[in-house]
Amino acid sequence: MQFKFAFVFSLLTSALAAPCDVDTRGLSKRALSAQSYSQFQVSSGVGGNALAEVQAKFPVDENNLASVSAADLAIIKAARQTAEDAETKAGGFNEAIKAAGGTKTTAGAALQVGKIKNKVLKLKLFTLAMQIEQAKGGKDNSAKIAEETKKLNKNIELDKAAAGQKSTSVNFQGTSQP
Repeated sequence: MQFKFAFVFSLLTSALAAPCDVDTRGLSKRALSAQSYSQFQVSSGVGGNALAEVQAKFPVDENNLASVSAADLAIIKAARQTAEDAETKAGGFNEAIKAAGGTKTTAGAALQVGKIKNKVLKLKLFTLAMQIEQAKGGKDNSAKIAEETKKLNKNIELDKAAAGQKSTSVNFQGTSQP
């Protein structure tokens, strides 16, 4: 009797432990988590590598944008809005540059390099969000993507021209929380 029980129990547990095929092609994986602006900003350090810094902070498979989760898309959109606010709102780059005496001062010049890096962040996230929406079957964003990509490329070039120059961020309060 104990032998039968042990035999049946072992069959049962081995069946439960057996690998099974699950189709995960339609499932999207989360790559991002909500963070404060100070955690996802790229304006600190030096100029010259803003695009790579943005891609490291927002590791999205750009070869398979349709697989980006809705939650990750919401984080990208929220981070883009926060990056824009960090440029234009109170406590942001524009205000800080003015308070530093403009871009001709040492502090203002470093803030300007940071502002350009922040623009790369903002524009990359904006184009990425539109590309994801389009890849998921949303409306055709091609014209707007082309327009924003032109702005992005201009700011990438400005960042590269500032390679090695000190870059300063602002202590802006914001988040990528949707």
